[in-house]
Amino acid sequence: MKKSTLFLFLLAISSFSFAQPEADTVARIEKIFSRYLPQNPGCQLSISRNGRVIFSKAWGMADLEHQIPLTTESIIESGSVSKQFTAAAILLLEQQGKVSLDDNIRKYFPEMPDYGTPITLRRMMHHSSGLRDWGSVAGIAGWPRTTKTYSNADALDIIIHQKALNHKPGDEFSYCNSNYNLFAILVERVSGLSLADFTRKYLFEPAGMTHTQWRDNFKRIVANRAIAYDKTPDGYETDMPNEYVYGNGGLLTTTGDLLKWNEYYWNGHFGSPSLLPKQLTIEVFNNGTTYPYAAGLYVTKNKGQDYVYHTGSTASYRAILIRYPQSNLSIAWLSNTAQFDGAPYNVVKEVENLFISDQSSKSEASKPDSPASTARKTTNPIPIESLPSFAGEYYSEEAQTTFSIFEKDGKLTLRQAPGVDLVLTPTDLDTFKAPATSRGLAGAILTFQRDKKNVNGFTVTVSRARNVSFLKKR
Repeated sequence: MKKSTLFLFLLAISSFSFAQPEADTVARIEKIFSRYLPQNPGCQLSISRNGRVIFSKAWGMADLEHQIPLTTESIIESGSVSKQFTAAAILLLEQQGKVSLDDNIRKYFPEMPDYGTPITLRRMMHHSSGLRDWGSVAGIAGWPRTTKTYSNADALDIIIHQKALNHKPGDEFSYCNSNYNLFAILVERVSGLSLADFTRKYLFEPAGMTHTQWRDNFKRIVANRAIAYDKTPDGYETDMPNEYVYGNGGLLTTTGDLLKWNEYYWNGHFGSPSLLPKQLTIEVFNNGTTYPYAAGLYVTKNKGQDYVYHTGSTASYRAILIRYPQSNLSIAWLSNTAQFDGAPYNVVKEVENLFISDQSSKSEASKPDSPASTARKTTNPIPIESLPSFAGEYYSEEAQTTFSIFEKDGKLTLRQAPGVDLVLTPTDLDTFKAPATSRGLAGAILTFQRDKKNVNGFTVTVSRARNVSFLKKR
Protein backbone atom coordinates (compact mmCIF):
# COMPACT_ATOMS: atom_id res chain seq x y z
CA MET A 1 0.00 0.00 0.00
CA LYS A 2 2.82 2.35 0.94
CA LYS A 3 4.74 1.43 -2.24
CA SER A 4 1.64 2.12 -4.32
CA THR A 5 1.15 5.50 -2.65
CA LEU A 6 4.81 6.38 -3.18
CA PHE A 7 4.55 5.38 -6.85
CA LEU A 8 1.52 7.61 -7.38
CA PHE A 9 3.26 10.47 -5.58
CA LEU A 10 6.36 10.13 -7.77
CA LEU A 11 4.17 9.89 -10.88
CA ALA A 12 2.40 13.08 -9.89
CA ILE A 13 5.72 14.89 -9.37
CA SER A 14 6.96 13.59 -12.74
CA SER A 15 3.79 14.75 -14.52
CA PHE A 16 3.98 18.16 -12.84
CA SER A 17 7.62 18.57 -13.81
CA PHE A 18 6.85 17.67 -17.41
CA ALA A 19 3.97 20.15 -17.56
CA GLN A 20 5.83 23.10 -16.11
CA PRO A 21 8.65 25.09 -17.73
CA GLU A 22 12.06 24.51 -16.26
CA ALA A 23 13.21 26.78 -13.43
CA ASP A 24 15.63 28.69 -15.65
CA THR A 25 12.84 29.34 -18.18
CA VAL A 26 10.63 30.72 -15.42
CA ALA A 27 13.52 32.90 -14.28
CA ARG A 28 13.97 34.20 -17.83
CA ILE A 29 10.26 35.02 -18.08
CA GLU A 30 10.47 36.92 -14.80
CA LYS A 31 13.45 38.88 -16.11
CA ILE A 32 11.63 39.71 -19.35
CA PHE A 33 8.67 41.06 -17.42
CA SER A 34 10.71 42.90 -14.79
CA ARG A 35 9.84 46.21 -16.45
CA TYR A 36 6.31 45.85 -15.06
CA LEU A 37 6.96 47.26 -11.60
CA PRO A 38 4.65 46.23 -8.74
CA GLN A 39 3.38 49.80 -8.21
CA ASN A 40 2.67 50.48 -11.91
CA PRO A 41 0.16 49.14 -14.47
CA GLY A 42 1.03 45.67 -15.66
CA CYS A 43 -0.02 42.63 -17.62
CA GLN A 44 -1.04 38.98 -17.64
CA LEU A 45 0.76 36.14 -19.40
CA SER A 46 -0.52 32.59 -19.81
CA ILE A 47 1.07 29.76 -21.79
CA SER A 48 -0.32 26.33 -22.64
CA ARG A 49 1.38 23.38 -24.30
CA ASN A 50 -0.31 20.17 -25.39
CA GLY A 51 -3.58 21.39 -23.91
CA ARG A 52 -2.18 22.10 -20.43
CA VAL A 53 -1.48 25.50 -18.87
CA ILE A 54 2.22 25.50 -18.05
CA PHE A 55 2.59 29.12 -16.95
CA SER A 56 0.21 31.85 -15.80
CA LYS A 57 1.08 34.99 -13.92
CA ALA A 58 0.22 38.68 -13.58
CA TRP A 59 2.45 41.65 -12.82
CA GLY A 60 1.70 45.19 -11.68
CA MET A 61 -1.46 47.01 -10.68
CA ALA A 62 -5.02 46.72 -11.97
CA ASP A 63 -6.18 49.95 -10.30
CA LEU A 64 -3.74 52.67 -9.29
CA GLU A 65 -6.30 54.80 -7.46
CA HIS A 66 -7.31 52.00 -5.13
CA GLN A 67 -3.95 50.18 -5.15
CA ILE A 68 -5.45 46.89 -6.37
CA PRO A 69 -2.88 44.43 -7.72
CA LEU A 70 -3.41 42.84 -11.11
CA THR A 71 -4.06 39.08 -10.93
CA THR A 72 -4.65 36.32 -13.45
CA GLU A 73 -8.40 36.83 -12.86
CA SER A 74 -8.34 40.57 -13.58
CA ILE A 75 -10.53 41.45 -16.57
CA ILE A 76 -8.64 43.22 -19.37
CA GLU A 77 -9.88 44.43 -22.75
CA SER A 78 -8.39 42.57 -25.70
CA GLY A 79 -8.77 45.06 -28.55
CA SER A 80 -8.84 43.49 -32.01
CA VAL A 81 -8.12 40.02 -30.65
CA SER A 82 -11.93 40.24 -30.33
CA LYS A 83 -12.39 40.02 -34.10
CA GLN A 84 -11.93 36.25 -34.23
CA PHE A 85 -14.96 35.83 -31.96
CA THR A 86 -17.11 38.10 -34.14
CA ALA A 87 -15.95 36.20 -37.22
CA ALA A 88 -16.70 32.90 -35.48
CA ALA A 89 -20.27 34.09 -34.86
CA ILE A 90 -20.71 34.78 -38.60
CA LEU A 91 -19.25 31.37 -39.51
CA LEU A 92 -21.64 29.69 -37.10
CA LEU A 93 -24.61 31.59 -38.54
CA GLU A 94 -23.58 30.32 -41.97
CA GLN A 95 -23.39 26.77 -40.65
CA GLN A 96 -26.88 27.24 -39.20
CA GLY A 97 -28.08 28.19 -42.68
CA LYS A 98 -28.95 31.76 -41.77
CA VAL A 99 -26.35 33.60 -43.88
CA SER A 100 -23.84 32.90 -46.62
CA LEU A 101 -20.39 34.41 -46.82
CA ASP A 102 -21.13 35.17 -50.46
CA ASP A 103 -24.17 37.28 -49.57
CA ASN A 104 -24.13 40.96 -50.50
CA ILE A 105 -24.03 43.09 -47.33
CA ARG A 106 -26.97 45.08 -48.72
CA LYS A 107 -29.14 42.00 -48.18
CA TYR A 108 -28.90 42.73 -44.46
CA PHE A 109 -28.24 46.47 -44.68
CA PRO A 110 -30.45 47.91 -47.42
CA GLU A 111 -29.54 51.38 -46.14
CA MET A 112 -25.97 50.86 -47.37
CA PRO A 113 -25.04 52.72 -50.59
CA ASP A 114 -24.82 50.73 -53.80
CA TYR A 115 -21.21 51.11 -54.91
CA GLY A 116 -21.79 49.38 -58.23
CA THR A 117 -20.18 46.10 -57.17
CA PRO A 118 -21.28 43.72 -54.40
CA ILE A 119 -19.54 43.75 -51.03
CA THR A 120 -19.79 40.22 -49.69
CA LEU A 121 -19.54 39.05 -46.10
CA ARG A 122 -16.46 37.08 -47.15
CA ARG A 123 -14.69 40.23 -48.36
CA MET A 124 -15.60 41.96 -45.11
CA MET A 125 -14.33 39.11 -42.97
CA HIS A 126 -10.95 39.26 -44.70
CA HIS A 127 -10.69 43.08 -44.77
CA SER A 128 -10.88 43.39 -48.52
CA SER A 129 -14.33 44.99 -48.70
CA GLY A 130 -12.97 48.43 -49.53
CA LEU A 131 -15.14 50.04 -46.86
CA ARG A 132 -13.67 53.05 -45.14
CA ASP A 133 -12.93 52.70 -41.45
CA TRP A 134 -15.66 54.63 -39.65
CA GLY A 135 -13.32 55.59 -36.79
CA SER A 136 -10.86 57.15 -39.23
CA VAL A 137 -13.65 59.20 -40.81
CA ALA A 138 -14.79 60.30 -37.35
CA GLY A 139 -11.18 61.24 -36.62
CA ILE A 140 -11.06 63.46 -39.70
CA ALA A 141 -13.98 65.38 -38.21
CA GLY A 142 -11.92 65.90 -35.06
CA TRP A 143 -13.54 63.22 -32.92
CA PRO A 144 -11.43 60.05 -33.02
CA ARG A 145 -12.63 56.92 -31.25
CA THR A 146 -12.85 57.12 -27.45
CA THR A 147 -13.35 60.91 -27.61
CA LYS A 148 -17.11 60.33 -27.90
CA THR A 149 -19.34 57.55 -26.60
CA TYR A 150 -19.83 56.01 -30.04
CA SER A 151 -22.21 53.07 -30.48
CA ASN A 152 -22.57 50.59 -33.32
CA ALA A 153 -25.53 52.68 -34.48
CA ASP A 154 -23.20 55.68 -34.73
CA ALA A 155 -20.68 53.59 -36.65
CA LEU A 156 -23.41 52.48 -39.07
CA ASP A 157 -24.52 56.08 -39.57
CA ILE A 158 -20.99 57.11 -40.55
CA ILE A 159 -20.58 54.08 -42.82
CA ILE A 160 -23.75 54.72 -44.80
CA HIS A 161 -22.71 58.34 -45.40
CA GLN A 162 -19.65 57.23 -47.41
CA LYS A 163 -20.17 57.85 -51.10
CA ALA A 164 -17.12 55.89 -52.20
CA LEU A 165 -14.87 53.00 -51.17
CA ASN A 166 -11.16 52.89 -50.48
CA HIS A 167 -10.83 50.40 -53.35
CA LYS A 168 -12.85 47.90 -55.34
CA PRO A 169 -13.95 44.94 -53.17
CA GLY A 170 -11.44 42.12 -53.45
CA ASP A 171 -8.63 44.19 -54.92
CA GLU A 172 -6.48 44.43 -51.80
CA PHE A 173 -6.22 44.03 -48.05
CA SER A 174 -7.15 47.16 -46.12
CA TYR A 175 -7.76 46.68 -42.41
CA CYS A 176 -11.10 48.20 -41.46
CA ASN A 177 -13.08 48.06 -38.23
CA SER A 178 -16.29 48.93 -40.10
CA ASN A 179 -16.47 45.35 -41.37
CA TYR A 180 -16.70 43.93 -37.88
CA ASN A 181 -19.04 46.56 -36.46
CA LEU A 182 -21.44 45.71 -39.26
CA PHE A 183 -21.03 42.02 -38.38
CA ALA A 184 -22.06 42.74 -34.79
CA ILE A 185 -25.25 44.42 -36.02
CA LEU A 186 -25.82 41.66 -38.59
CA VAL A 187 -25.74 38.96 -35.90
CA GLU A 188 -28.59 40.68 -34.09
CA ARG A 189 -30.62 41.32 -37.25
CA VAL A 190 -30.33 37.67 -38.31
CA SER A 191 -30.42 35.74 -35.03
CA GLY A 192 -32.50 38.01 -32.85
CA LEU A 193 -29.72 37.90 -30.25
CA SER A 194 -27.15 40.61 -29.65
CA LEU A 195 -23.60 39.63 -30.46
CA ALA A 196 -22.95 39.57 -26.71
CA ASP A 197 -25.80 37.10 -26.08
CA PHE A 198 -25.08 35.02 -29.19
CA THR A 199 -21.41 34.53 -28.38
CA ARG A 200 -22.09 33.84 -24.73
CA LYS A 201 -24.48 31.05 -25.71
CA TYR A 202 -22.55 29.53 -28.59
CA LEU A 203 -18.89 30.37 -27.86
CA PHE A 204 -18.03 31.42 -24.33
CA GLU A 205 -20.11 28.97 -22.33
CA PRO A 206 -19.25 25.90 -24.46
CA ALA A 207 -15.55 26.81 -24.30
CA GLY A 208 -15.65 27.33 -20.53
CA MET A 209 -14.74 31.02 -20.80
CA THR A 210 -16.29 32.04 -17.49
CA HIS A 211 -14.47 35.39 -17.22
CA THR A 212 -15.37 36.69 -20.69
CA GLN A 213 -17.98 39.23 -21.81
CA TRP A 214 -18.28 42.18 -24.20
CA ARG A 215 -17.98 45.86 -23.40
CA ASP A 216 -21.31 46.54 -25.10
CA ASN A 217 -22.15 48.92 -22.24
CA PHE A 218 -19.03 50.65 -20.98
CA LYS A 219 -20.95 51.95 -17.95
CA ARG A 220 -21.76 48.48 -16.67
CA ILE A 221 -19.94 47.45 -13.51
CA VAL A 222 -17.45 44.70 -14.33
CA ALA A 223 -16.02 42.96 -11.29
CA ASN A 224 -12.21 42.80 -11.23
CA ARG A 225 -11.81 45.00 -14.32
CA ALA A 226 -8.30 46.40 -14.75
CA ILE A 227 -8.19 50.10 -15.59
CA ALA A 228 -6.13 51.14 -18.64
CA TYR A 229 -3.38 53.74 -18.21
CA ASP A 230 -1.27 55.94 -20.43
CA LYS A 231 2.16 57.09 -19.27
CA THR A 232 2.70 60.85 -19.42
CA PRO A 233 5.63 63.04 -18.35
CA ASP A 234 3.70 63.75 -15.14
CA GLY A 235 2.83 60.14 -14.33
CA TYR A 236 -0.09 57.95 -15.35
CA GLU A 237 -3.50 58.94 -16.67
CA THR A 238 -6.52 56.73 -17.19
CA ASP A 239 -7.13 55.99 -20.87
CA MET A 240 -10.30 53.94 -21.21
CA PRO A 241 -12.45 53.03 -24.24
CA ASN A 242 -15.55 54.88 -23.08
CA GLU A 243 -17.72 53.77 -25.99
CA TYR A 244 -20.52 51.33 -26.67
CA VAL A 245 -19.21 50.25 -30.06
CA TYR A 246 -18.05 46.62 -30.11
CA GLY A 247 -17.52 43.62 -32.39
CA ASN A 248 -14.40 45.16 -33.89
CA GLY A 249 -12.99 45.11 -30.35
CA GLY A 250 -14.45 45.30 -26.87
CA LEU A 251 -13.92 41.75 -25.60
CA LEU A 252 -13.31 41.75 -21.83
CA THR A 253 -11.44 38.64 -20.82
CA THR A 254 -8.40 37.03 -19.19
CA THR A 255 -5.38 35.27 -20.65
CA GLY A 256 -6.66 32.04 -19.10
CA ASP A 257 -9.95 32.32 -20.99
CA LEU A 258 -8.14 33.10 -24.24
CA LEU A 259 -6.16 29.88 -23.86
CA LYS A 260 -9.43 28.00 -23.34
CA TRP A 261 -10.71 29.42 -26.62
CA ASN A 262 -7.57 28.38 -28.45
CA GLU A 263 -7.88 24.81 -27.16
CA TYR A 264 -11.60 24.74 -27.93
CA TYR A 265 -11.49 25.63 -31.59
CA TRP A 266 -8.10 24.09 -32.40
CA ASN A 267 -9.34 20.74 -31.11
CA GLY A 268 -12.32 20.88 -33.45
CA HIS A 269 -15.02 21.56 -30.85
CA PHE A 270 -16.35 24.75 -32.43
CA GLY A 271 -19.08 23.97 -34.95
CA SER A 272 -20.49 20.64 -36.08
CA PRO A 273 -18.64 19.69 -38.14
CA SER A 274 -15.66 21.69 -36.93
CA LEU A 275 -15.37 25.18 -38.39
CA LEU A 276 -11.59 25.21 -37.91
CA PRO A 277 -10.84 24.89 -41.65
CA LYS A 278 -13.03 27.92 -42.41
CA GLN A 279 -11.49 29.89 -39.54
CA LEU A 280 -8.08 29.39 -41.11
CA THR A 281 -9.00 30.00 -44.77
CA ILE A 282 -7.16 33.06 -46.10
CA GLU A 283 -8.27 35.61 -48.65
CA VAL A 284 -7.84 35.34 -52.41
CA PHE A 285 -7.89 38.67 -54.23
CA ASN A 286 -9.40 39.44 -57.61
CA ASN A 287 -6.02 38.98 -59.29
CA GLY A 288 -5.50 35.54 -57.73
CA THR A 289 -2.97 36.62 -55.09
CA THR A 290 -3.54 36.05 -51.38
CA TYR A 291 -3.12 37.83 -48.08
CA PRO A 292 -2.61 35.92 -44.81
CA TYR A 293 -5.78 37.07 -43.06
CA ALA A 294 -8.44 34.50 -42.24
CA ALA A 295 -11.54 34.77 -40.03
CA GLY A 296 -10.26 37.43 -37.65
CA LEU A 297 -6.88 35.71 -37.59
CA TYR A 298 -3.52 36.24 -39.25
CA VAL A 299 -2.32 32.89 -40.63
CA THR A 300 1.33 33.01 -41.58
CA LYS A 301 4.78 31.60 -40.74
CA ASN A 302 7.21 32.42 -37.96
CA LYS A 303 10.47 30.70 -37.07
CA GLY A 304 9.75 28.14 -39.79
CA GLN A 305 6.43 27.08 -38.24
CA ASP A 306 2.79 27.85 -38.89
CA TYR A 307 1.85 30.92 -36.87
CA VAL A 308 -1.72 32.01 -36.13
CA TYR A 309 -2.28 35.18 -34.15
CA HIS A 310 -4.00 38.52 -33.69
CA THR A 311 -2.96 41.61 -31.79
CA GLY A 312 -5.20 44.12 -30.06
CA SER A 313 -5.02 47.79 -29.11
CA THR A 314 -7.88 49.91 -27.76
CA ALA A 315 -7.21 53.06 -25.75
CA SER A 316 -4.29 51.93 -23.55
CA TYR A 317 -5.16 48.24 -23.48
CA ARG A 318 -2.82 45.93 -25.40
CA ALA A 319 -3.20 42.25 -26.29
CA ILE A 320 -2.02 39.31 -28.37
CA LEU A 321 -3.18 35.71 -28.74
CA ILE A 322 -0.83 33.28 -30.48
CA ARG A 323 -0.92 29.66 -31.64
CA TYR A 324 1.92 27.52 -32.95
CA PRO A 325 -0.09 24.51 -34.18
CA GLN A 326 2.89 22.26 -34.90
CA SER A 327 4.23 22.78 -31.37
CA ASN A 328 0.73 22.74 -29.85
CA LEU A 329 1.71 25.94 -28.06
CA SER A 330 -0.53 28.89 -27.19
CA ILE A 331 0.52 32.21 -25.69
CA ALA A 332 -1.91 34.85 -24.42
CA TRP A 333 -0.87 38.30 -23.20
CA LEU A 334 -3.03 41.17 -21.97
CA SER A 335 -1.87 44.52 -20.63
CA ASN A 336 -3.50 47.59 -19.12
CA THR A 337 -0.81 50.02 -20.21
CA ALA A 338 0.52 51.42 -23.49
CA GLN A 339 3.68 52.55 -21.72
CA PHE A 340 5.99 50.16 -23.54
CA ASP A 341 4.69 50.55 -27.09
CA GLY A 342 7.97 52.12 -28.15
CA ALA A 343 10.21 49.79 -26.15
CA PRO A 344 13.23 48.28 -27.92
CA TYR A 345 11.89 44.73 -27.60
CA ASN A 346 8.53 43.04 -27.34
CA VAL A 347 7.98 40.93 -24.23
CA VAL A 348 5.86 38.36 -26.06
CA LYS A 349 8.48 37.87 -28.76
CA GLU A 350 11.03 37.28 -26.04
CA VAL A 351 8.77 34.62 -24.51
CA GLU A 352 8.29 32.97 -27.90
CA ASN A 353 12.05 32.70 -28.22
CA LEU A 354 12.14 30.64 -25.02
CA PHE A 355 9.76 28.01 -26.37
CA ILE A 356 10.17 28.03 -30.15
CA SER A 357 13.50 27.51 -31.86
CA ASP A 358 14.02 29.12 -35.24
CA GLN A 359 13.57 26.43 -37.92
CA SER A 360 13.40 28.77 -40.88
CA SER A 361 15.88 28.56 -43.73
CA LYS A 362 19.05 30.58 -43.26
CA SER A 363 20.07 30.33 -46.93
CA GLU A 364 18.25 33.42 -48.12
CA ALA A 365 20.74 36.21 -48.60
CA SER A 366 20.00 39.43 -46.86
CA LYS A 367 18.59 42.07 -49.13
CA PRO A 368 20.70 45.15 -49.75
CA ASP A 369 19.52 48.43 -48.35
CA SER A 370 17.33 50.42 -50.69
CA PRO A 371 19.26 53.21 -52.35
CA ALA A 372 18.55 56.68 -51.10
CA SER A 373 16.05 58.56 -53.18
CA THR A 374 17.55 61.03 -55.59
CA ALA A 375 14.26 62.81 -56.17
CA ARG A 376 14.42 66.55 -55.58
CA LYS A 377 12.46 67.63 -52.53
CA THR A 378 10.41 70.74 -53.08
CA THR A 379 10.37 72.77 -49.88
CA ASN A 380 7.75 75.28 -50.97
CA PRO A 381 6.13 74.34 -54.29
CA ILE A 382 3.29 76.86 -53.87
CA PRO A 383 3.90 80.62 -54.08
CA ILE A 384 2.71 82.49 -51.00
CA GLU A 385 0.60 84.81 -53.16
CA SER A 386 -1.49 81.86 -54.36
CA LEU A 387 -2.42 80.61 -50.86
CA PRO A 388 -5.58 82.76 -50.62
CA SER A 389 -7.03 80.81 -53.57
CA PHE A 390 -7.37 77.79 -51.28
CA ALA A 391 -9.17 79.73 -48.56
CA GLY A 392 -12.81 79.10 -47.80
CA GLU A 393 -15.37 77.03 -45.91
CA TYR A 394 -15.52 73.35 -46.89
CA TYR A 395 -18.18 70.84 -45.88
CA SER A 396 -18.01 67.05 -46.01
CA GLU A 397 -21.25 65.10 -46.07
CA GLU A 398 -19.17 61.95 -45.55
CA ALA A 399 -17.38 63.22 -42.42
CA GLN A 400 -20.36 65.41 -41.48
CA THR A 401 -18.14 68.35 -40.59
CA THR A 402 -16.98 71.76 -41.83
CA PHE A 403 -13.38 72.97 -42.12
CA SER A 404 -12.22 76.54 -42.49
CA ILE A 405 -9.05 77.07 -44.52
CA PHE A 406 -7.21 80.38 -44.57
CA GLU A 407 -3.80 81.95 -45.07
CA LYS A 408 -1.96 83.02 -41.91
CA ASP A 409 1.62 84.26 -41.62
CA GLY A 410 2.40 83.03 -45.11
CA LYS A 411 1.13 79.51 -44.45
CA LEU A 412 -2.09 77.68 -45.24
CA THR A 413 -4.00 76.86 -42.05
CA LEU A 414 -6.91 74.50 -41.45
CA ARG A 415 -9.31 75.14 -38.59
CA GLN A 416 -10.60 71.71 -37.59
CA ALA A 417 -12.56 72.96 -34.58
CA PRO A 418 -12.66 76.07 -32.38
CA GLY A 419 -9.15 76.57 -31.06
CA VAL A 420 -7.71 73.76 -33.23
CA ASP A 421 -5.68 75.29 -36.07
CA LEU A 422 -3.41 73.05 -38.14
CA VAL A 423 -0.63 74.45 -40.33
CA LEU A 424 -0.58 72.57 -43.63
CA THR A 425 2.68 71.78 -45.38
CA PRO A 426 2.65 71.89 -49.20
CA THR A 427 3.97 68.76 -50.88
CA ASP A 428 2.89 69.50 -54.44
CA LEU A 429 1.04 72.20 -56.37
CA ASP A 430 -2.39 71.27 -54.98
CA THR A 431 -1.41 68.85 -52.22
CA PHE A 432 -0.78 69.51 -48.54
CA LYS A 433 0.04 67.42 -45.49
CA ALA A 434 -1.35 67.85 -41.98
CA PRO A 435 0.99 67.77 -38.95
CA ALA A 436 1.80 64.38 -37.46
CA THR A 437 0.46 65.56 -34.09
CA SER A 438 -3.01 66.42 -35.41
CA ARG A 439 -6.04 65.01 -33.63
CA GLY A 440 -7.57 62.55 -36.09
CA LEU A 441 -5.75 64.15 -39.02
CA ALA A 442 -2.21 63.03 -38.20
CA GLY A 443 -0.23 63.00 -41.43
CA ALA A 444 -3.40 63.37 -43.52
CA ILE A 445 -2.98 64.24 -47.20
CA LEU A 446 -5.25 66.98 -48.55
CA THR A 447 -5.57 67.11 -52.33
CA PHE A 448 -7.37 70.17 -53.67
CA GLN A 449 -9.55 70.02 -56.77
CA ARG A 450 -10.34 72.74 -59.27
CA ASP A 451 -13.20 73.72 -61.52
CA LYS A 452 -11.16 75.16 -64.35
CA LYS A 453 -8.83 77.42 -62.33
CA ASN A 454 -10.83 77.89 -59.14
CA VAL A 455 -10.50 75.57 -56.15
CA ASN A 456 -13.88 73.97 -55.46
CA GLY A 457 -13.04 71.23 -52.98
CA PHE A 458 -10.50 68.75 -51.70
CA THR A 459 -10.17 65.17 -50.52
CA VAL A 460 -8.62 63.92 -47.29
CA THR A 461 -6.73 60.63 -47.11
CA VAL A 462 -5.68 58.99 -43.86
CA SER A 463 -4.45 55.44 -43.31
CA ARG A 464 -7.85 53.70 -43.28
CA ALA A 465 -10.04 56.19 -45.14
CA ARG A 466 -9.06 57.39 -48.58
CA ASN A 467 -10.30 60.42 -50.51
CA VAL A 468 -13.00 61.61 -48.11
CA SER A 469 -14.63 64.45 -50.00
CA PHE A 470 -15.02 68.11 -48.93
CA LEU A 471 -16.83 70.64 -51.14
CA LYS A 472 -16.34 74.38 -50.99
CA LYS A 473 -19.30 76.28 -49.54
CA ARG A 474 -17.94 79.79 -50.07
